[in-house]
Amino acid sequence: MKYADIAQLSKEELIEKIASEVENLQKLKFAQAISPIENPMKIRESRRTVAQLKTRLREIELAK
Repeated sequence: MKYADIAQLSKEELIEKIASEVENLQKLKFAQAISPIENPMKIRESRRTVAQLKTRLREIELAK
């Protein structure tokens, strides 16, 4: 997810996206633990997306 797309999201949308991305990350980690997944870089991308979403949420909270 591009940061420009993240910047357009509202606070509620960010919270929903964070929850879904964390769930997706947990599924990827579980799948990797059972047997190696085809593209392990998806785990890294998912972690980065979660971090970007949390950073943007924090920026919104500090702006108020």
